[in-house]
This record gives sequence, structure tokens and C-alpha cells, in this order.
Amino acid sequence: MSGLPEPEAAEGFPGEPDGFQRLWTPHRMVYVAGEAKPRDEGEQECPFCAAPGRDDEAGLVVARGAHVYAVLNLFPYNPGHLLICPYRHVADYTDLTPEETRELAEFSQEAMRTVRRVSGPGGFNLGMNQGAAGGAGIAAHLHQHIVPRWSGDANFLPIVARTKALPQVHGDVRARLAAAWGGGDA
Repeated sequence: MSGLPEPEAAEGFPGEPDGFQRLWTPHRMVYVAGEAKPRDEGEQECPFCAAPGRDDEAGLVVARGAHVYAVLNLFPYNPGHLLICPYRHVADYTDLTPEETRELAEFSQEAMRTVRRVSGPGGFNLGMNQGAAGGAGIAAHLHQHIVPRWSGDANFLPIVARTKALPQVHGDVRARLAAAWGGGDA
């Protein structure tokens, strides 16, 4: 056996043991409950509306286009986790104009090329969470995630130690990506 105690039915719940050990993570309730999450009540409170009004370094903006911009995720899954956001405060992908849709796709492609040049990930996760029920942390302003992935980058550190290992700070990541955007040297 594993040396761990045999699992029991969860206290207060009827039933038979299911063979799973439990690793409780009550600290994640802050995230689940939405505490410390940016307000999502329109353009005045929207961090995706505010970011392009700051200088690139302060706003973590990597690149700007006519209709969309690329910005580092303030709470990244991995170094180089970018968000492609329209400037316009729009929630639903189907409400983008054809120009916004095209540029969002082009920026997503360039984000992948840039991150590959800068840090050589083995793969990517790309996606949009639409609406609060779909998992969008800021549902009122659409944003596409570009998450670089490396073999073995997911581990138990966030669960066990309540720590996410990020080997680079935002300022360095932003500067390297901005320098490499559009084919520049990293």
C-alpha cells in the first residue's frame, strides 16, 4: 500500500469509501467566491478598459493594434500567459465586429509566434470563457487566453504549498515579449 491511511466516507456524508484520498484546499474559496476580483460593472471599473490607457510597462501591454491589444495576465498560469482583448468593452464573441474578430485571430497567432521565439514552449492552451457560468473571471469584457505550456509545468505546488512557481517577473516577461512582437529579437 501507499503508507497512507485507508480512505473513509467523508464525514457527514453517507456512503462507502471511494478509494480517493482528500487534499482539501479551502484557500481557493477566495478565488471561487470572487473576493479580491476586479469589479465587473462596466467600463469605469473594467481592468481591460483601463490597461490600454496606461503606459505599456505599467499596464503590462505587450502590443497594440487598431482594434485589440495583447496584455500579460496579472494572475498567470505560466510565464508569458497573454490575454488578447478588444479595446471596445464587449462581452460576447458573437458581438465582435468583423475587423475585431480578424485582428483578435491575428494577434492570437502572433502571440503564439512571439512566445515561441522568446521561451520555446512545447504547446499552448488557447481559449475564451464566455459568461460567468462559463468561467469568465471578468465576464463583461471578452479576452482570449494564450497560455504557453511545457511538459511537466503542472504540479502540486499550488495545492500543497499555496504557491505558484513563476521563474520570471512580469516586467521582464513583458519587455522580452514586446521586443520580440512582430518578429523582433527577444
